[in-house]
Amino acid sequence: MLQSRFLTRAGIQLATAAALSLAGLTAASAETKWDMPTPYGDGNFHTQNIAAFADEVKEKTGGSLVIQIHSAGSLFKHPEIKNAVRKGLAPIGEVLVSRLSNEDPVFGVDSVPFLAPSYDQAWKLYQAAKPAMEEKLGEQGLQLLYSVPWPPQGVYAQKEVKEVGDLSGLKIRAYNAATERLAILAGGVTAQIEAPDIPTAFSTGRVDAMITSPSTGANSKAWDFVSHYHDTQAWLPKNMVFVNKDAFDALSDDEKAAVLEAAELAEKRGWEASKVETKTKTQVLADNGITVVQPSSQLIQDLAAIGETMAAEWQAQAGDAGAAILEAYKK
Repeated sequence: MLQSRFLTRAGIQLATAAALSLAGLTAASAETKWDMPTPYGDGNFHTQNIAAFADEVKEKTGGSLVIQIHSAGSLFKHPEIKNAVRKGLAPIGEVLVSRLSNEDPVFGVDSVPFLAPSYDQAWKLYQAAKPAMEEKLGEQGLQLLYSVPWPPQGVYAQKEVKEVGDLSGLKIRAYNAATERLAILAGGVTAQIEAPDIPTAFSTGRVDAMITSPSTGANSKAWDFVSHYHDTQAWLPKNMVFVNKDAFDALSDDEKAAVLEAAELAEKRGWEASKVETKTKTQVLADNGITVVQPSSQLIQDLAAIGETMAAEWQAQAGDAGAAILEAYKK
């Protein structure tokens, strides 16, 4: 009798252990892991916002969807990220939107100088361009989740730039088609340099100046290689987080809803963080010895003229889609 009771009890324990083991295997198999390449380091506010987004996705899905962030181009370099996500090599990623302007001009509208130089204007332009962006991404099997702007762009140089002519002949760092075109119109010579390579590019003489945000300047310790930052607030380029549509469609309805909810929160949080970033990183530049210059009226006038040229070029390239964006933006 005792032996029978022992065997029964042992059998129950064995069955319970087996059930728990099976449940663990089921939970493990139910977990989906997304590797996410991003171009910028962990200290960048975009990357920090993505980390919060990933945490919210994990929390909202009860851990059934986990996003593993691979920052600073450690999984795929910036130019490779979009195609990696399109091909399904990574389910989700982040890129600078205007990097895709060579594919379609729609992606370059946020980098037209002085078209939308404030946060309110940049948001309005984003809303006007968003349907076209989503359509273009959808044609490649991609889905936009959210987009966040960089702080307004300014001019870094080893001297005060009082007019565009002062940039003539300088080697100017470019990070997209718009900055390359602006540098050329200003009489400079361009070099495509990714953010992590900026210090080396300056130290080796590949570039003499750059047009970028206070964030990039502070993150790259621009005070080590330039003396002046001109707060031109020329435009607010955006990053976007996007997903492979097949990977998204493979999620459960609850997981999809969780991702979209987290994305909406990330977009709102990111826009506010960008405003704070503008103030704090501009102060970081000043605190480390860079002379923060309020640009001369002549420099603004010269840059605005370049902006008008670039706006006309962009509209001609973008055709009907570009005209529709500008019409929606001006309403």
